[in-house]
Amino acid sequence: MKTLTGKQKRFLRSKAHHLKPIFQVGKSGVNDNLIIQVSEALEARELIKVSILQNCDEDKNEVAKALGKGAKAHVVQVIGSTIVLYKESQNQKTIELP
Repeated sequence: MKTLTGKQKRFLRSKAHHLKPIFQVGKSGVNDNLIIQVSEALEARELIKVSILQNCDEDKNEVAKALGKGAKAHVVQVIGSTIVLYKESQNQKTIELP
């Protein structure tokens, strides 16, 4: 998995802007079940947002790292309590990176 360039991250951030978070990380934090669901969603959509609820005890950057590592995805951005993740789809590639 190669690192994303600044240009690619900007491109992905602009694409993610209108997305709504489809997962929430709460007080149970990041678990295997969540990682599996995030992986499947990334395969289908390539770019997703995850929101971190106020009752989550973990640091948002740690949550982003754990999700990125678990789902083998790129953490595009952590802004406020929202994480943007990207992973190139194996079968349903729709996003062409610049």
